[in-house]
Amino acid sequence: MLKHGDIWRAIDRLALSKGLSASGLAKVAGLDPTTFNKSKRITVEGKLRWPSTESIAKVLEATQTSFAEFVSLVGDGQARGAVQRVPVIGYAQAGDDGYFDDGGYPAGAGWDELLFPSLGDPHAYALEVSGDSMEPVYRDGDTIIVSPAASLRRGDRVVVKTRDGEILAKQLARESANRVELRSINTRHADRVLARNDVLWMSRIIWASQ
Repeated sequence: MLKHGDIWRAIDRLALSKGLSASGLAKVAGLDPTTFNKSKRITVEGKLRWPSTESIAKVLEATQTSFAEFVSLVGDGQARGAVQRVPVIGYAQAGDDGYFDDGGYPAGAGWDELLFPSLGDPHAYALEVSGDSMEPVYRDGDTIIVSPAASLRRGDRVVVKTRDGEILAKQLARESANRVELRSINTRHADRVLARNDVLWMSRIIWASQ
């Protein structure tokens, strides 16, 4: 059930991710600077007040934030107002040598970054989707966040790197001691069966921007 505090928390987190106070966020959106003040969240009668849909729409437009991204900030979760910097790697770059270490963590520095509510995995990273191989679930230009620390189960969407340097985004169909079976997200692309020894690492997709 969506609660009053969830939406206000999302606004506060959005402001923090942009390096702003709640008042600063309101100003950027062309709103009265007091729109998101703590005092405006409760009426003089002591009743809970919701932010207007118009004010939220203006904030999202001003910060170029999608509604899906805003929704991801809702909830009490692990973040509680904290954010972490998530490196963003172009999907076309991901297969290049040197971009990941053997554990599946981004290697090097100088990445673009997203400010995101704490994910509980300091090694989480983002990939920018390129091409149509992941449609209709993920489209060209979408951003996915991958967590090397997340546990894997059948049916999870995963990113896999082979020992040949190939990067695959698939659905985990089956995993055994000897092989990994992957189902293509886009049915026009072939499923894959990999020998376990050919898989360098496999990490779960935990969030997408679409």
